[in-house]
Amino acid sequence: MRAIETGLAGAVVVEPTPATDERGFFARTWCARTFAAWGLDPALTQCSVSFNHRRGTLRGMHYQADPHGEAKLVRCTRGAIFDVIVDVRPGSPTYGRWFGAELTPDNHLGLFIPTGFAHGFQTLADDSEVFYQISVEYVAAAARGIRHDDPAIGIVWPLPVAVISERDRALPVLGA
Repeated sequence: MRAIETGLAGAVVVEPTPATDERGFFARTWCARTFAAWGLDPALTQCSVSFNHRRGTLRGMHYQADPHGEAKLVRCTRGAIFDVIVDVRPGSPTYGRWFGAELTPDNHLGLFIPTGFAHGFQTLADDSEVFYQISVEYVAAAARGIRHDDPAIGIVWPLPVAVISERDRALPVLGA
C-alpha cells in the first residue's frame, strides 16, 4: 500500500499495491501496522455499506462529535463516487478546507478520513455501492453534519444534486 497525501493533516488516499498473476490480483487495503506507521488511527470496530440507486445522489456531510469521533477508510465497490472530506477541527490550520477524490472499483483507491473530518460523497454512476471501515461504533446522539453547499467551504460537486435526504439538506453551515 501507498499513502498519497491530500494536503489535509491525517487524511490520505490509500493506493493498494497489487500482486498480479494469471488469476487477477491480490492487494492489501488495510493493515493496522502500516496505518500506525503512517501516523493514522489503525482501529477498526465497524464496517458499513451504502447502496445508491441514482447517479447524482449526494450523502453528507456527516461526522460524529467527540468523544465518539470516528476515523474511516472508504472505498467504492460498485459504480463510482466523488468522495469529499472537510476539516471541522477547531484550531486546525486546514479548518474548513475540503478535499475530494474519485473512487471506483477500477482505480481501487480508498480515502482514509481521520477523526474531526466531515465526510460525504456524490454518486457518479447509477447503482453505486460504498464500503466503510470505521474505527468506532455509530452513536446516534453524536451524529452531526454540515451543509454540502456551504458557500464558505465551496465544495465543487461534479454533478447537479439529483437525490439528497431532507436531513442532509437541512444541515447547518460550518461554525453555525
